[in-house]
Amino acid sequence: MSKIEVKNLTKIFGKKTSKASALLKEGKSKTEILKETGSTIGVNQASFQVEEGEIFVIMGLSGSGKSTLVRLLNRLIEPTSGEIWLDGKDLSKLDKKELRGVRRKSMSMVFQNFGLFPNRTIQNNVEYGLEVQKIPKNERAEKAKEALDLVGLAGYGEQYPAQLSGGMQQRVGLARALANNPDILLMDEAFSALDPLNRKDMQDQLLDLQDTMQKTIIFITHDLDEALRIGDHIMIMRDGSVVQTGTPEDILAHPANNYVEKFIEDVDRSKVYTASHVMIRPEIVHVEKDGPRVALQRMRETGTSSIYVVKKGRELVGIAHATDVSKLVKENISSLESAIQTDVPTTSPDTPLSDLMDLISTTSIPVAVTENGRLKGIIIRGSVLAALSGNEVNLDA
Repeated sequence: MSKIEVKNLTKIFGKKTSKASALLKEGKSKTEILKETGSTIGVNQASFQVEEGEIFVIMGLSGSGKSTLVRLLNRLIEPTSGEIWLDGKDLSKLDKKELRGVRRKSMSMVFQNFGLFPNRTIQNNVEYGLEVQKIPKNERAEKAKEALDLVGLAGYGEQYPAQLSGGMQQRVGLARALANNPDILLMDEAFSALDPLNRKDMQDQLLDLQDTMQKTIIFITHDLDEALRIGDHIMIMRDGSVVQTGTPEDILAHPANNYVEKFIEDVDRSKVYTASHVMIRPEIVHVEKDGPRVALQRMRETGTSSIYVVKKGRELVGIAHATDVSKLVKENISSLESAIQTDVPTTSPDTPLSDLMDLISTTSIPVAVTENGRLKGIIIRGSVLAALSGNEVNLDA
């Protein structure tokens, strides 16, 4: 079961909601409905699922409905119709008391404008949500301190917001949300007010925290690079409607329509694709059982001039070149050991291509992709160029 499941969620602003709803079902556009009824379609029959422990990014341009949608999830804005399920419970049917409990304990929100109290210390700002819940003073102080430590602000508790930079203030906002230990973080354009350097730092901070805490995070942004960098899944909206939902690779490789194609045309794919996305299957021999003749035969069959050598469990030993292996055959040597070149360039599967470009362009042999010493694949320049040009890579090649 998904952590959150949304079914046909709709929000119409205005007085003629019934007529606007009927026009929606007839397939009328947002513009047509506004003209005919004076009502605005904020969200149009959105349906999606969010899995536990993932960062789910909702993105779109101004007016796309993304911020309205995130406020529908905790009913800061009441839906016109549709369902919101949290852990199998229909949030749309909760009374006010039950809803307050969900907001205080299950969902915390981080806003774009920080929302800090200027007359409270950083420590007291972070304690605020716990104070509202009437958590004992000593307990809330300890939880707030732990949250500040998590976001890298240990020692700043007695300062005031005006004494901190914008990036540090946003960390306080994140700490305040984390202090409640919610299952779900709702982050509405949380980093968009920051300068580029602070914004990247906060993205790194969020990813580091997620590795440790594994929260379910719904993150709103209008920045595709940010969405691609942090999102496990991305949902693109336009005029209140969901246009496409998928992984970052799905969005880049299979845009749903011309709108998404236009959206992604200027993306720096080298910052999105990782080694695992462009690696191909290497030809291998096993050092324990395969000798020079077997290695040379496999190179002939595949038309390659080198072959990778592994131990049991695909542990990488090195690479052997055809010229060196041929000498062993001529000398009637039965072991590959003396022909193995062990200084093979390696990288991990999750390394971004942007971090590999210098290595790929300067090495004379393909880069080996390894995980815990085991050979997963190799990267050749052709597969990198195909990925960056927007063409699909055959990972089984």
